Amino acid sequence: MTFNIIRCARAILHVTDLEASKKFYVDVLGFIETEADENHLYLRGLEERNHHSLLLKKADKPAVEALSYKVSEESDLDALFELFTEKGYNIKWKEEGDQHAVGRSLYVQDLSGLPLEFFAKMNQVERLIQRYDLYKGARVQRIDHFNCMIEDVEAAHQFYIKELGFACSEYTAAEDEKIWASWLHRKQTVHDQAFMNGDGPRLHHVGFWLPDPLALIHACDVLASTGYTKSIERGPGRHGLSNAFFLYVRDPDGHRIELYTGDYLTSDPDFQPIRWDINDPRRQSFWGHIAPDSWFQEASVVLNIHSSKEMPVTKPKLKQQKPEFII
Repeated sequence: MTFNIIRCARAILHVTDLEASKKFYVDVLGFIETEADENHLYLRGLEERNHHSLLLKKADKPAVEALSYKVSEESDLDALFELFTEKGYNIKWKEEGDQHAVGRSLYVQDLSGLPLEFFAKMNQVERLIQRYDLYKGARVQRIDHFNCMIEDVEAAHQFYIKELGFACSEYTAAEDEKIWASWLHRKQTVHDQAFMNGDGPRLHHVGFWLPDPLALIHACDVLASTGYTKSIERGPGRHGLSNAFFLYVRDPDGHRIELYTGDYLTSDPDFQPIRWDINDPRRQSFWGHIAPDSWFQEASVVLNIHSSKEMPVTKPKLKQQKPEFII
């Protein structure tokens, strides 16, 4: 049983006001609007050829419908179906035509309760990477990763590595060596999926890649000049973990988006994961800045793939939920 998960590919988020979302994502952050109707907004980055990497759906309450991965071939979906069904997971199929611009896809609630989607085909559109006349806001290029709060990081870490073929680039451990957070990848960068110890399952953020650090600064200026200063939650700064530049913003419904650039290559087969102590002040911000409490406490609820109801949130197995710095 073999399959090839290529990378994280799209997020499906429920929002309460599509017009407010369009203003934030398209007019301010600079996402490209591929298509829209009265209930959907399909967005992508400037270098993306897939139809979209962010689908916003109008709903009564904000929530996360799916975190999606692209696989190499249709046969990979069947192999993933075999894996999950053998392990007792309840699968949901969506056939070609059930979703706009996306082919057949497999949905599953993973080990932690996160709603995952796997698909092989999506409609292709024009890549706009050299349409510099369209660059605005954060100049978003492409989707990069998901970060999720879950009850048992170590269990998810092992499952994604042993069963789904992910590799670990970096991780955070406490003194007892229990894994508090994990950065896992399929593409050749630091992560496609990160897990952090916290009340879950919930989506902490979706990360999008920017062309350079100046795009982060420009995004801050645009956010401030358009009245979105309160949307800036954390940053700009440089992570110790991943070495990337970051800016965390909250959309009109509270969904957290990370604007991200500057991590490193992880393609060597003998790459060794980097360990960080949970209380190392350089881990979350290399310059030592402490994240606000909201960053450790607030996240987006996720939905059950079968009932579309919110997944129940449970307390994490590890007691410590944020670093404790001694100054």
